[in-house]
Formats: sequence, C-alpha cells, structure tokens
Amino acid sequence: MTCAACAGSVEKAVKRLPGIHEAAVDVLGGRVQVAFYPAFVSEEKIRETIEDVGFGAKLIDEELKEKSILVCRLHIKGMTCTSCANTVESALQAVPGVQRASVALAIEEAEIRYNRRVVAAIQLVNAVEESGFEAILVTAGEDRSRIDLKVDGILNERSVMIVKSSVQALPGVEDIKIYTELQKITISYKPDQTGPRDLIEVIESAGSGHIAVSIYPEADGREQHRNGEITRYRQSFLWSLLFTIPVFLTSMVFMYIPGLKDGLDKKVVNMMSIGELLRWILSTPVQFVIGRKFYTGAYKAMCHGSPNMDVLIALGTNTAYFYSVYSVLRAATSENYMSTDFFETSSMLISFILLGKYLEILAKGKTSEAIAKLMDLAPETATVLIYDNEGNVVNEKEIDSRLIQKNDVIKVIPGGKVASDGFVIWGQSHVNESMITGESRPVAKRKGDTVIGGTVNENGVLHVRATFVGSESALAQIVRLVESAQMAKAPVQKFADQISKVFVPLVILLSLLTWLTWFLAGRFHGYPSSWIPSSMDSFQLALQFGISVMVIACPCALGLATPTAVMVATGVGASQGVLIKGGQALESAQKVDCIVFDKTGTLTIGKPIVVNTRLFKNMVLREFYDYVAAAEDNSEHPLGKAIVEHAKKFHPEETHIWPEARDFISVTGHGVKAKISDKSVIVGNKSFMLSLDIDVPVEASEILIEEEEKAHTGIIVAMDQEIVGIISVSDPIKPNAHEVISYLKSMKVECIMVTGDNWGTANAIGKEVGIENIIAEAKPEQKAEKVKELQLSGKTVAMVGDGINDSPALVAANVGMAIGAGTDVAIEAADIVLMKSNLEDVITAIDLSRKAFFRIRMNYVWALGYNIIGIPIAAGVLFPSTRFRLPPWVAGAAMAASSVSVVCWSLLLRYYKRPLITQEWE
Repeated sequence: MTCAACAGSVEKAVKRLPGIHEAAVDVLGGRVQVAFYPAFVSEEKIRETIEDVGFGAKLIDEELKEKSILVCRLHIKGMTCTSCANTVESALQAVPGVQRASVALAIEEAEIRYNRRVVAAIQLVNAVEESGFEAILVTAGEDRSRIDLKVDGILNERSVMIVKSSVQALPGVEDIKIYTELQKITISYKPDQTGPRDLIEVIESAGSGHIAVSIYPEADGREQHRNGEITRYRQSFLWSLLFTIPVFLTSMVFMYIPGLKDGLDKKVVNMMSIGELLRWILSTPVQFVIGRKFYTGAYKAMCHGSPNMDVLIALGTNTAYFYSVYSVLRAATSENYMSTDFFETSSMLISFILLGKYLEILAKGKTSEAIAKLMDLAPETATVLIYDNEGNVVNEKEIDSRLIQKNDVIKVIPGGKVASDGFVIWGQSHVNESMITGESRPVAKRKGDTVIGGTVNENGVLHVRATFVGSESALAQIVRLVESAQMAKAPVQKFADQISKVFVPLVILLSLLTWLTWFLAGRFHGYPSSWIPSSMDSFQLALQFGISVMVIACPCALGLATPTAVMVATGVGASQGVLIKGGQALESAQKVDCIVFDKTGTLTIGKPIVVNTRLFKNMVLREFYDYVAAAEDNSEHPLGKAIVEHAKKFHPEETHIWPEARDFISVTGHGVKAKISDKSVIVGNKSFMLSLDIDVPVEASEILIEEEEKAHTGIIVAMDQEIVGIISVSDPIKPNAHEVISYLKSMKVECIMVTGDNWGTANAIGKEVGIENIIAEAKPEQKAEKVKELQLSGKTVAMVGDGINDSPALVAANVGMAIGAGTDVAIEAADIVLMKSNLEDVITAIDLSRKAFFRIRMNYVWALGYNIIGIPIAAGVLFPSTRFRLPPWVAGAAMAASSVSVVCWSLLLRYYKRPLITQEWE
C-alpha cells in the first residue's frame, strides 16, 4: 500500500465480507486490524480478499477478545405439556450458533448454550416467540456483574449524555444502558475494579444534586409470572363457574323438578325450548371468552406441527358445543325434531380443566420452594464500617446488602446474618452454617477464618472483610447450581419425550375410531336399541364416547413425571448440603452398587498429626525438628505440613524462621531432599531411602511395621546418608466412618478403598472402618483405572474423594462425589458435591436418589396406567356389559386430576428424612 486510495480499497473490500465487525487500515505501518466473527468468515478468507484487490497479506497476530460460548436462561410463558417443551427446544436448536438447548417444563425455563459471535441472546428470545410462546431473558450468561438502578431526575438528552460519560469513565465499567421512560439504568461492571456504591456516587455527582439514585425494585420474573398465572386461572375458573353452574342445573337438576321442568321445556321457536336457549346463551362465553386460551394454544401448536393438550381440549369442547348449536338450530327450524344438546359438556369440561390447571400451578410453585428459601437467606441490610487513614473505625453505616463492594468491612452482631462471603479480621464467635452447608452445629470463627453470606452469627461481634459479593458469592453459586440441576433432564425423561411426539395425534385417531365404531354399530344394529339412553340417538351416543376419549387423555402427567421429582429432590438435597447436578446424576446415583472411597480426607479427617517420634542418634528433639521442618516447609504434602505444624510447638513464643533449604527436591509419593546448613537432609518413606542407597536397619523396619499396624504412617528422617529418626503421623478416622460403611453394606452397596498410602496403613484403616477390598500405593491415574475396571465388571460405580487429586477417578466414575467442598460448590469433576466432610452425606445422596426415582417410577406407572385404563373406559369398553359410560365432563375432570396428582406425589419428597445412623458427630 502506498497511499490513502490503497487503504480505502483494502478497507472497502474487507468490510464487504460477511461477519466483519470493524476494519482499520494503517498505511504507514502496512497493517490492517480486523475485528470479525469466526463463524461467518475466516482469517484465510480475509487474507485472500486483500490479495484479490492487488496486495500481499499475511497474518501477524490473532487475538480472541472475549469468551465466545455463553449459557443463557429464558423464562417461557404458555407451555402446558411436553409437546410444548419439545416445540420450544426444536425452535432453539434450529438457531445457528446454538450448541445445546434444554427446556424444563416444570419451571418453565430454557437453558441455551450458544456462540455469542454467531447469535445474540435477543435472537434466542425471538426464536421462542416465533414458535408461539412468550420469552423473557433471565440472564445472557456474560461473565460480569450487573446492576439495575432507579434514577429520578434524568429529564433530557443532555442529562443522559452526562451520566453516561461519567459512568463510562469509571474503571471496570463495561456497558451502560439508560431507559429514560422506565427511569432505569443497567450497568455491567467488573466487581474487582468498581462496585454499586461507586456507580451511584458518580451518577449523583453527575446530576449536581438533581438526580436521586437507588436500587431498582427487584422482581422475580418467574415468581411474578406464576402469581399472575395463578390469579388468571383462579379468575377464569370462577367466571366459568358463574356460567357453568346454571348450565349444569338446567340440564341435570331442574329437569327432575316438575314445576321447573315444565318451565324449561316451554318452546320458544318451533321445537327449541327455553332450557336449550338458556344453555346456549350461558355456555357461549365459557366456550369463546373464558376458554379462548385453549384456542390460541391449539392454533400455535398446529402452526408448528406439534399438537398438544390444548388441541385435544379445543377439539373436544368444540365438537360438543357446535353439535349442540346444530341440534338447537335444527329444533328451531323444525316442528317435529326433538333436540339433545351437550352444552353442559363443553362448559363443565372447560371449568374442570381450568380448576385442574389452577391446582397444578399452585402445586408446581411448591417444587421450587428450595431455591426461594435459599435466596431469602441473604439479609436485606448490612452494617459497613468506615475507617480513617490510620485504620481506626470512625463510623458505621447501614446499607442495602446489594450495595456491598469487595473489601468492604462488615460488622455482624450476635443473632445477625452475615451479609457477604469474606474472612474475619476482628472478633470471635460461633456461626450457624446449617442453612448453607447442612452442618448441624455452630462453627467456631476467629480472626482469619472464612464466613459464608447468609449464615447466622450466634454470639460475639465479628468484623468481616467482603471477598465475594453478588453473583460471586457461595449462596449465588449454590442457587445457580440448583437451577442448572433442575434444567438438566434425566435420561428417563427421553421416554416421555418420545411418547409425547405421537400422543396427541394417536388420541385424535382413537377418538375418531371410537366415534366411527359406535356410530356404525348403531347404524347397522350392532347392538340392541335398548342400550341407547332415552335422551339420545345412536349418533349422539357415539359422539359422547368420541369426545370422552379425546378429553380423558392426558399428556401433561407424562411430561411432569420426571422434572417435578428432579426439582424437588435437588432442592431437598441442597437444603441438606448435598448438591446434585441434575437428573443425570440423580438417575446414576440411584443405580450405584459400588462405592470407591479415597482414604485421606474422606474416610479420615484429612488433618494428619504427629503422634510419636523415635530418635536413633543423640539429638535434641527441637534441633531434630528444626532440620525436618526446614526441609518440609516447601512441601505441599499434608504429611509434610503436619510435621511443620508439630515443629512450631517447639517455638511457642516466636515467629520462627526455619534454616534456609538449598537444593530442594520433591519426589511425588516418596519424599523430599534438601541441604540444610551443613547437612544433607532426606525425609520420606522406606523405598525412597533405599533408592538413595541409605541403609534401613532392622530396628527401623520393625518400627515401621509396628506403626502401620496402628494405622500410622512412618516417615524416615536421614541426615548425611544415615537414618536419625522416624516420625509417626496419624490421620484420625472420622468418628462415624464404620457406621456409614456398615449402613452402605446394608443398602447392598459394595465398598472399596483406594489410596496412595502404603499397604500396612491402608490395611489397618480398612480393618477399622470395615472395608475388606483395598488398593494401596495407587497413583491418581491408577484410581481411575480401578474405577473403569469395576465398570467393565458390570458395576455402577461412585467415587468419593476430595475433588482435588481424585479428579481423574471422579470423572471416570458413573457418579463422582466431591466430599468436604465447603463453599467451593463449583467442583467441575463431580456430579454430586457434598459440602460437609460428613460421610453420612454419601448415604443421603444415594438414599435421596433412590427415593426420588421411586417417585418418578410411580409417576410413570400412574400416568401410563391412567391413560391405558382411562381411554378404553372412555371409549365405552364397559358399556356392553355394565351400561357404564363416562360423560365427557367427568373425563375432563379425571384428566385435570391426573396431572395434579403427579405433581403432588413428587411434592411428598419435600418431607424426605435422611437415614438415621447410630452415631452423630461434628
């Protein structure tokens, strides 16, 4: 390129390509900087385009500006059954850039994994709305914090520009949107660089006292929608009742009261009676005004080729209504036609279905109570301490807890809630963490200890420095994890999804066949005329059977069978410190028949302590430990840390600095080696000593065997190629380990221990806890191999470990359980996160999963059994032998009751009690 014209040619050519966001040409530097979307255009295509206009080009540098794959959540209104959910899911999957879409009918939400470089979140909303449902964006998945502020005083464009420029000047602010008509500002920011109070202060300063800022009133969109639906269905049901009761009375009660019967039978026009006219007038608003939602739902479903429950209701009620209209009009135009109407069928059918939907929504609301309770744990206000330049507290201020920023110091009084995750910088107390971790007893807290937002301070005042606020807090992570778990489908749900694809068309076909069979049987005298009720003819009898088949069939019960139980189970688990990551984990856990336990931190407490020291040389114990601690101070191994902590006891009054360690070498699984002062110090196991040609005397070997039999680990210390002592370290077994293993065996679960420790210690631990099948001296990858070996033998394997060095085995297992996670709830390798270190939670996870799947199986038995038995009865299979027939309005009531019963059966899981083990411990 030689001039501006060359630059212009290149810029125009590049910008004409699809997917180009921006292109800037530097003539002097001979460079082109292009921002583009890789899904639409490649670097190679850009290079070829530049060469096509006559210039040479090569790629100098490539940089991805931001994470491209995001996960967003949509709240979806209007779904009634599995067919609706499948329609939405298919619509989302068809959008370019969507990698995965999952729709949860029970909570009316969709979770979409998408490429932000290909598709925007608003396009996903549009895709749902084009499929006939309303969608609200819950979160777009950006990795940043967001706050909505209510602003009074922004009156004109100038105010908007001043506020916008002032906020954008703040470090950490990524995006700002101002909605003047709503008096609302939405700001995205990096919490490490700024916070909500900084934003409010800047906006108010920009307004020179004319702008007032506060947190925008929060509204839970899902809860608002549910409450709105409850109100709408209740009002619709009551209005329909107002019209339906008179229809029912005139058709089924007053006809048996002589005086009233005569009045209703009076003819208005030809053979049309007052009763028929009244029922027509009263049922019409029920059919077309109150029942209009079924028409709109059916229309949208048919437009997208996925007929749902609304189609069945609309067909059934319209058949009854329009046949009745035909019958009444024929009576009005004839002098000898005796009409029979079914107006009560259509109006009563709609009334019962509205009642059923009302009860169903009420019940479904209960399934998400666990999340609501978790969200309510956060306190509304917090007391922030204000310091002077010398670090003294000069004031305290009560603020909205949503305005807490990182590094704020929060005062927590006795009985008050901790407003944010953080660590104690002053004070000591006991904190009740049961609502977050499920830990039953208050946990002692002092300076340096971490605390969790939402927990309750028991006694004493604490000053807490905030570390994780807003969406980064443990509470927010738990809520997100539980919400994601409730979105994740269990594999068994595929069964219902497959049935739902053919269910409605099949029911319509069965309904037509039922009507046709009875109609032809009546027409050609296939049954005695005495079978026909006095108020009907053969056509009307056949029509009633056909309508009953159409409205008794219920796809909703099948669709709700799995997700409602999964929702309740994951919520119940979260309340007990057991975080189950969705239906897949739940289904796998209930099949577990073999559990592989790691030893350290799982069966043992995970905090080794020195229990004995044997010296073979005449040394002062303090001097001996100074050398050993200096060597182990650089080690990350738990046993090394235990030795260093023990060595500190010899220096109680001072902050001791160990001698400098030179030439430090750590050999994983064996030991460490270092030069300390004038000595070569080696600390490790027997095999490490032998590998370094250090002789291990018989006396030392006997001590090692003796310690291993006590479940202690013997650590040899050598100086200048000669053994000088043995340190015995013990990691105490958890008090309830034996009871837990015994209980698991009673549940027909095989227990295996895999550890990297030596065989002697492993066998001693195994004997104490009751595990016979033991694998010792195993590396992390060998643990995973053992899991795979068990799976090949036909076992469904759970791996229980600490989630760190056990990650390969956790991933390899059918169910990975990370125990003792505390606030680290986002352990990727695990399917189930056990927040406490209590082994009983392993039992809880399996027992809860089994009980949840018992509910799911019973839900399917009921849903399938209801349809398998109900449809033939509605079709009149009992009529020839018993003269029993199911009126359409009764069939509709049964259909409404079936889905309500499924939800209520799942809700019983809320009363789950964990199995009682003989011993409790802290």
